[in-house]
Amino acid sequence: MRITILFGGSNKERLVSVASAQSLHRALPDADLWFWDMRDDIHTVRSEALLGHARPFEDEFVPGDSGGPLEQALDTAKVEDRVLVLGLHGGRAENGELQAMCELRGIPFTGSGSAASHLAFDKVAAKRFAALAGVTVPAGVPLHDIDRAFAEHGRLVAKPAHDGSSYGLIFVNAAQDLVAVRQAAKSEEYVIEPFVSGIEATCGVLERADGTVIALPPVEIVPAEGRFDYASKYLAQTTQEICPGRFSPHVAAQIMDHALRAHRALSCRGYSRTDFIVTGEKPVYLETNTLPGLTAASLYPKALHAQGIMFADFLRDQIVLAEKAVRPA
Repeated sequence: MRITILFGGSNKERLVSVASAQSLHRALPDADLWFWDMRDDIHTVRSEALLGHARPFEDEFVPGDSGGPLEQALDTAKVEDRVLVLGLHGGRAENGELQAMCELRGIPFTGSGSAASHLAFDKVAAKRFAALAGVTVPAGVPLHDIDRAFAEHGRLVAKPAHDGSSYGLIFVNAAQDLVAVRQAAKSEEYVIEPFVSGIEATCGVLERADGTVIALPPVEIVPAEGRFDYASKYLAQTTQEICPGRFSPHVAAQIMDHALRAHRALSCRGYSRTDFIVTGEKPVYLETNTLPGLTAASLYPKALHAQGIMFADFLRDQIVLAEKAVRPA
């Protein structure tokens, strides 16, 4: 078995993916490194090239070799008995397409399978399944009804239905913001909801090698300038991410319970992270990430640390789970 870290991708979150790969490689220094570029080619990358990329959240990573097609690389991974550690986020890397390509070839990979990935990636469908599990979800607003909803609620929030890392997030606080939502919705599907005021929180769920599933300590997020968008997540110096969060035991227990419910309702595997807004004493579901960020600044590794779990131990367990999914005992 050869461990291979696959990172990059052909979507907006490829920059975050490079930073995740840097953390993964530090924990798995003997792993091979494969970079997925915008043309769907896979490049073999040297350790010094990845670790020497100083501004992954801002600058594109440029591989050194010419690379080869993604499908050819996956065929090679099968022949060479590789297990893929996915340092990928968003797009075809997280919507189930890559996972299906691996499953059809019998290639072990970390994270959820294709069906769960596809379901969680669709924010509308994920909300429906979370609600079936007893998780509180916000109401949806159809685009054609956005004016009435804005007049009723005073504030709305709009986000791409199939994207992550807070790309394309629009806060509707004034009439001109309605124009921005309509314009953005011309190029991709948007989820529109009444703005829920409260404390931003996220909670990781972890499946261990023995099959037990636990919720990690919830993280409280105090974003720079009041919004947890891409810049606030990865570039701002004033965003606070407090783990364990300063929630009452009752609220923390609810967050953890709802994160577990969402993980199970969506049939996630290995690990996931679910985002909430805590309003009053109640967590309100936002979305579930099947491949959450694993950068040095990311929320999931912070929660692992608070739980007393070493990042390398977490990865070793995920590799075991990946192999079991392909070759059950």
